Amino acid sequence: MTGKNVTLRLLDKADREILKLPRPVKGAIYDFQHKFKTNPDSAGLRLKQLQGHDKLYSARINDEYRALLLRLADDDWLIVSVKHRKDVYAHLDRLTYSVNRVTGGIEYVDLQVVQEEVLRPSAPQTTTPSLPTEPLRPAEPAVPRPLFGKWSEQQLTDLGVAPALTPVVAALTTEDQLLGLVEYAPQLTGEVLLALYDGKEYDDVLEQVTAPVAAPEPVDTEDFRAAVERPATIVTTSDDALREALEGEDFGRWKVFLHPTQAKLVARDYSGPARVGGGPGTGKTIVALHRVKHLVERLPAGRTKPVLLTTYNKNLAADLRSRLLALGGENLLSRVEISHVDQLALRTVREAEPGNRKRIIDESQAVREWRSLLDELGEDGWDAEFLNDEWTQVILGQAVTSRTDYFRARRAGRGRTVSRSERAEIWQLAERFTQRLDRLEVQTWDQIAERAAQLESERARRIQAIDRQREEAGGLDNRHMADGSGGWLRYRYRHIVVDEAQDLRPAHWKMLRAMTAPDRNDLFLVGDTHQRIYKNQVTLGSLGINIRGRSSKLSLSYRTTRQILRSALNVLGDETYDDLDGSSETLAGYRSVLSGAVPDLHRLSDWAQEREAIAALIESWGRVPHEQIAIAVPTNQMASEAAYTLAQRGIRALEIGPDGPRGDTGVHIGTMFRFKGLEYQRMIIAGVTDGLVPRASVQQRRTTDPTRYRTEMQRARSLLFVAATRARDSLDVFWHGEPSPFLEELIKVRQPFAA
Repeated sequence: MTGKNVTLRLLDKADREILKLPRPVKGAIYDFQHKFKTNPDSAGLRLKQLQGHDKLYSARINDEYRALLLRLADDDWLIVSVKHRKDVYAHLDRLTYSVNRVTGGIEYVDLQVVQEEVLRPSAPQTTTPSLPTEPLRPAEPAVPRPLFGKWSEQQLTDLGVAPALTPVVAALTTEDQLLGLVEYAPQLTGEVLLALYDGKEYDDVLEQVTAPVAAPEPVDTEDFRAAVERPATIVTTSDDALREALEGEDFGRWKVFLHPTQAKLVARDYSGPARVGGGPGTGKTIVALHRVKHLVERLPAGRTKPVLLTTYNKNLAADLRSRLLALGGENLLSRVEISHVDQLALRTVREAEPGNRKRIIDESQAVREWRSLLDELGEDGWDAEFLNDEWTQVILGQAVTSRTDYFRARRAGRGRTVSRSERAEIWQLAERFTQRLDRLEVQTWDQIAERAAQLESERARRIQAIDRQREEAGGLDNRHMADGSGGWLRYRYRHIVVDEAQDLRPAHWKMLRAMTAPDRNDLFLVGDTHQRIYKNQVTLGSLGINIRGRSSKLSLSYRTTRQILRSALNVLGDETYDDLDGSSETLAGYRSVLSGAVPDLHRLSDWAQEREAIAALIESWGRVPHEQIAIAVPTNQMASEAAYTLAQRGIRALEIGPDGPRGDTGVHIGTMFRFKGLEYQRMIIAGVTDGLVPRASVQQRRTTDPTRYRTEMQRARSLLFVAATRARDSLDVFWHGEPSPFLEELIKVRQPFAA
């Protein structure tokens, strides 16, 4: 057999097994796959069929380790496991592989390992009992109840549980056993069992977990060659992808794998704007990136960039660029415009108004200008933050251009009710404020976004007028009408994909809506309103973006363990969140098949002791790469102080700024706002103290402005929720003095460590 056309794939469960092996063995595996592709029959590989199996073979990796492979066809092989040579032949009858009749994917299970690791009885207690003074009746032994006794074997296999595992499932009696099984079981088996264990009804599991990944056609369970091509068989094939799987240093399995549910959302043909929601770590950004690739692959040839990929800040946009480059290379990148939404708005304005070179100020600077204006006018009856929000969210947000229009403007969600006379005062102050900004030759990002929305909306109206005129003229172009704008008018983009959609302003949405023609697959949005960390609440339908009937939700977390997930959800409490379209949204069904340690809580007496305890904790982690450790704090000053303390202990720290970490190696430190879109092996959240989380100024509004109080409390909860869900392996929460009220439920179930 020549090696020219030999295909060698790696099953996803096998790559996780390989990650636990010593580094030299990983290198040997990488060499092995090259040799195998060149000539599987090479004498050095010792390829041979295992006794009692028609498809399972072993091959030599090095003196100590062997690869177990399924032969799918003469020139197509799948690595399903890597074992020490002494373990390969001990229990050949316990190695099972099959095609799942529900998903049509290939599943491999080592029943010997599962039974030893999952059902192994705990060691008996060795304490010596005291001698009784009289004979005691033997107590009736407690019989543990099976976790899944209420479901039949047929019901479980109908849900997609691997048939080989149903006897093991029937024997499970504890959550620890269940979580142990999930580690070794095929993915759908784990998802189904966890959903049932969490209390979901059978029909709900069938609809929400099984149906989305079911094969669209009847499955031939004997056809392994067809099975390996289905989305349910998650495999690695390319050399680069295999190297990344072996190195195990990048959490980005998205570069290779899409869950079947995600794959369906990526490839779907939508009749208009569509939205994908879901909790942290469910792969929304992964879906957005693959959606971009899917759209580009269907474009006609050309050199333009008809696809826009955008998000709400520069740091995330840079991350999207690097990830898209890794996903599809320069060819993919050459057809995609990647820009954060404020940069896009600024470019739009400067193209139309090249003389506009005003300096741009951020929100905190705008609030300071409001305070200065109020001081100069001797006005002490208005709050600067309230006026800035009213100006940005109502006046700019609704493109209000006159006092009469402001009297009619909607103020839903603004909290404090204002009378007609107060609106007159606000309008007068807003006019003076804009005049002040003009005089200072500065402008805000909100002003830029609103101006860009106006310009793009006008452009869209002109395009639509030309289209109407063309229809009336029987398809002929009116060159004078088109040339009146200095060139042929067309929409800027054919497709727009938006990441972190929950944090865009209304003006951003108006601009984006006008940048692409209303058509199939025009706008694709991903986001989670539980992670909204800015004040921009919108109803997309009112802005011309109708997503009704085209919304989907991802519910399986690939980043966060069940233990961290439960703690993070406790932080959210009973708050109600919107769905970007006027209805409410929940994280019901949000789950993880990952298991790990319960988050640790640390109570210290003051902030200095917190910093010292954090440094000691990082030192105790030994060889964990420092760039995979992060510390989130409430304020920039606390970030600087934490970095200083670490430096004193010889621990390099990198503060995260607007453009990301300021360096390559070291512990990442920043405010909670800076961690959106990032993830780490170990996450520390410090300073989670009452008065800091949430800020004391928020608590003061409880009686003076109840609506605004609820909104800002929700935003503070979301910020802490985002920080907590950046963790993959461990989460540690520190505070001094009184803990944040958001920690109340966590403290009830988990005793904190005291100094």
